[in-house]
Amino acid sequence: MNQQTYLPIFELVRNGVVESTHFGAIAVADVHGNLIASYGDPHAVAFLRSSAKPIQAIALIENGGIPRYNLTQEEIAIICASHHGTDNHFEVLNRLQNKVGIREADLLCGVHAPGDPATADALRKRGDKPTPNRHNCSGNHTGILAFTRLMAGTPGWDTGNLPYTDARHPAQQYLLDTFAGMCGISSFEVATGIDGCSILTFAVPLLKAARAYARLCDPTELKLKKAEACRAITSSMAAYPEMVGGPNSFDTHIMHSTRGRIISKGGAEGYQAMGLPPGTLGLSSPAVGITIKISDGDLASHFLLPKEYGGHARTAVALEVLRQLGVLTTDELTSLADFGPTFPLTNYRTIETGYGRPCFSLFRPD
Repeated sequence: MNQQTYLPIFELVRNGVVESTHFGAIAVADVHGNLIASYGDPHAVAFLRSSAKPIQAIALIENGGIPRYNLTQEEIAIICASHHGTDNHFEVLNRLQNKVGIREADLLCGVHAPGDPATADALRKRGDKPTPNRHNCSGNHTGILAFTRLMAGTPGWDTGNLPYTDARHPAQQYLLDTFAGMCGISSFEVATGIDGCSILTFAVPLLKAARAYARLCDPTELKLKKAEACRAITSSMAAYPEMVGGPNSFDTHIMHSTRGRIISKGGAEGYQAMGLPPGTLGLSSPAVGITIKISDGDLASHFLLPKEYGGHARTAVALEVLRQLGVLTTDELTSLADFGPTFPLTNYRTIETGYGRPCFSLFRPD
């Protein structure tokens, strides 16, 4: 690990002794790509993973997906989601797929148990096995399939019988170009890989991804259809935050607590992206994007384990960034206290064993 790229960002303390330290990097940028604040190397290259989903959704919306499929805000939000597979998510996806004319079996995201423990338990008790629509990326895949059907017959749109997940598929190439454009770079500057759900995932410098989120929240300089798509996406996420995540989701809770003033989308391996509309940092302040990477992936061993077993740094750091920027009110911080920025660590008997705390200060260039 390059110590200059990733710096100490969050630590766990037990009886006054720092037991563990997470490293990370942060970039805060405006719509023009100017660096507003940072920690570590804002040019560190990292995969966005699911944090790219709201930007991937632009392709469907800017090409007329809303009138073609009569999309609701609830359906647009789940296209941007890493949802928890609740019955509500399942029902919205079925409705959306019926509109598009596809089946759940068409999804190539794979299958896993619902991320919501109550839903997973209910399925087990009923003897039901999870299906693709319980997968956290099924909304994203449904959106890509809808886009593929929307573009069928377009000159130059030759799929060559490739699956929609294939990097060579025109839908994936369009998503790559759209993402690169939002970052203000060419597609050749984007590193790609295969995500956990089998589609392309993108890696760019944190600063470039932060700019993309700033433009998502203030698309006034984009072409009309793309700007309208960005507004539809952010307004849908703000209106239906429960579709973007679920009962235990940081993204859902922060968008609900701030009434959509913050657009938030996390990704695997310790990635977090957020967007703030113009005026959030003060009168006449530009829209800004925030990207965070926890270098060790901030892996949670299991969602039922106590916090001391991992999965806490990303959300705590995100809240601390917002606190240092002066974005959150006292009431909002209180409502989000389960996610950080500091919290007690407890064991299986709920005995307090220590605490976690951020250990960074944002650097603000003159």
